Amino acid sequence: MAERSSPRVPLIAGALALLVYALAFASPYGLRVLTVAGVYALATFGFQIVFGLGGALSLAQGAFCGVGAYVTGILGSRYGLGFEATFPLSMLVPLLLALPVGLAVLRLESHYFALATLGIAQVLHLLAVNLPDLTGGSNGLAGVPAVVLFGWVVPRGLPMAGLVWGLVALGGLIGWRLARGRLGRSLTMLRDDPLAAGTLGLDVGRLRLTAFGISALFAGAAGALAVHTQRVVSPEVLEFPVMVSILTIAIVGGRGRMAGAVLGAVLLLHLPEWFRFLERGYLVVYGVALLATVVLAPDGLTGLLDRIAVCLFGRRQRTPVETREPPLPLDLPDGMTVEGLRKSFGGVLAVDDVSLDLRPGTITGLIGPNGSGKSTVINLLSGLERPDAGRVQLGGREVTGARADRLARAGLARSFQAAALPAGAGVLEAVAAARLAFDPDAKTAEAHAGWALGRLGIGELAAHSCDGLPAALRRRVELARALVRRPVVLLLDEPAAGLTDGEKADLAALLRDLAGEGMAILLVEHDMGFLLPLAGRVLCLDRGRVIYDGPAGGVRHDPVVAAAYLGRVASA
Repeated sequence: MAERSSPRVPLIAGALALLVYALAFASPYGLRVLTVAGVYALATFGFQIVFGLGGALSLAQGAFCGVGAYVTGILGSRYGLGFEATFPLSMLVPLLLALPVGLAVLRLESHYFALATLGIAQVLHLLAVNLPDLTGGSNGLAGVPAVVLFGWVVPRGLPMAGLVWGLVALGGLIGWRLARGRLGRSLTMLRDDPLAAGTLGLDVGRLRLTAFGISALFAGAAGALAVHTQRVVSPEVLEFPVMVSILTIAIVGGRGRMAGAVLGAVLLLHLPEWFRFLERGYLVVYGVALLATVVLAPDGLTGLLDRIAVCLFGRRQRTPVETREPPLPLDLPDGMTVEGLRKSFGGVLAVDDVSLDLRPGTITGLIGPNGSGKSTVINLLSGLERPDAGRVQLGGREVTGARADRLARAGLARSFQAAALPAGAGVLEAVAAARLAFDPDAKTAEAHAGWALGRLGIGELAAHSCDGLPAALRRRVELARALVRRPVVLLLDEPAAGLTDGEKADLAALLRDLAGEGMAILLVEHDMGFLLPLAGRVLCLDRGRVIYDGPAGGVRHDPVVAAAYLGRVASA
C-alpha cells in the first residue's frame, strides 16, 4: 500500500498561503478580518480539547473568552497594566473560574451539562451589564491600550496580525501535542465509551476537569487578543453568537483537530466577506454554504481532505512499534473476596446475598439463566454499579463501592458481553488505551499494547482498524486490553459467545495459561462444554440468589440447577 504524503505538507502550504495573502494582497480591512480569524482559531483550540476530544458540549467557551477580554480591558484601561501582566492574567482568571464551575457541572451528562454551561454564560453576561462601575455596563470600556512588547507599541494591521497568528501557531502546536499525547487519547476514549474508560483505569472526572480548564486557558488568551485588536470591550463578547461561531468553526473545520480550528476560522470569517456583493442575499448563500459543508463533510473539512488524500495516495503505512512487556505489579494482591453482595433496581432485587472467593491461579465459573444477575455481579465487582449491601475486598483491602477506575488501577480488569472497542480506532490504539492510566506517555503505552497483541497471537492486527473485525478477533483484542494491564483479577462476561469450536479451544488454552501465571479469573458463560472443563468451581444464580456453589463436576447433577437452568438448556 502506498504511503500517504505527510500531513505537514498541506499545513505548510496553508501557512505559506496565509503569509503571502497577508503580505501581498490583504487590504487594511482584510488584515483586520484575518486577525479576528486568528482570535477565533485560538478560542476554538480549547473547544477542540473539551468538545472535539472529550465529547463535552461546553457552551461556556465563548463566556470564558469574554472573561479574558474583560480582564484585559479593565486592567489595561483603568489601571494601566501592560500586556506582560494582562495577558497571563486573562488566561488565569478564566481558569480559576472554570475549575469550581467544572467541579459543579461536569458530573452532569449530555444536554444537562450543555444547559448548565449555557446558564453560566448568561450569568456572566448579566454581571457585565449590571456592574457598570467595574465593567462599564452596556456601554463597555473604551481606551484599551495597544499591545506593547519590549517597549514597542504593536500597531494595527500587519504587525498585530503577525502577533496574533504567531500565538495561533504556538497554541496550535500545544493543542496538537496534547491531542496526540496521553491526555488527548484518554479524552477520546472517554468520549467514545465513558463506561469502558472507567474500567480501563481512566479517572473520568479528572480528565473532564482538565479538559475544561485547558479550554478556559485558550479562551482567555483569545479574549485578551480580541480586546487589543478592537481597543474596546463590551457585553457583546459574552453573548451567545460568539459561542455559536466557535461551535460552527469546530464542526466545519473538523472535530478534535487543531488544523480544523484554523481552517474553519479562516473560512467562517471570510465567507461573509466573499459573498458581500450579493447584498441582502449573502446571508442565505452563506447559510447554504455552511449547511452543504456539514452535509457533504460530516467529519469536517479536514476529514474530507484526509479522505481525498487516501483516495489519491492510499493510507499511510504505520511504522512498527517496539514491543515491550509491561511490568507486573510490585505486590500481588490475594485475589478478591465478596461477602453478601446485594443490589436492587427499584423494586427488583437483582443480586441477593452473593458471596464468592476468587483466588490467584483459579478459574471460577458463574452461570444462570438470562436475567439471573450475572452481568450485574460483574458490574458491581468492577465498580460500574454500587452495591446496596455486602463487602468486597481486593488483595485484602476494602474496596466496597469503589469507582471503576480505582479498581482498575488496583489490579482488576474486565470484558463486556459485546466487545467494547472504539469505533474508527486502530487495534493498537484501542489496546494502548488500557495503559494510558499507567504509563508515562502514549509511546510507552503502544509498546506495551504491541506486547499484549503478540501474546495473544494477533500482533499482525496492530495496524488494522477495529471496525469490521470478526467476532473472534474482536474478543481477542478486548482480551488484549485486559491482559496489557497485567491484572490480578480478570472478569470475563461471555468471552466465547459467537466463536467457533476451534476458536473456543484456543481461548480455553489461553485462559489456562493466564490462570497458571497466577491470575484469578471469573468466567460468566452459557456454553457448559466450554466452561466446565476450565472452571474448578462454579456458582449458579437464579433470580439474583446463589443456588449452587461447588465443584464444576457436580453442577450437572444438581437437581435445583437442572430445574432452574440446565434443564432448560438441554430441552432447547
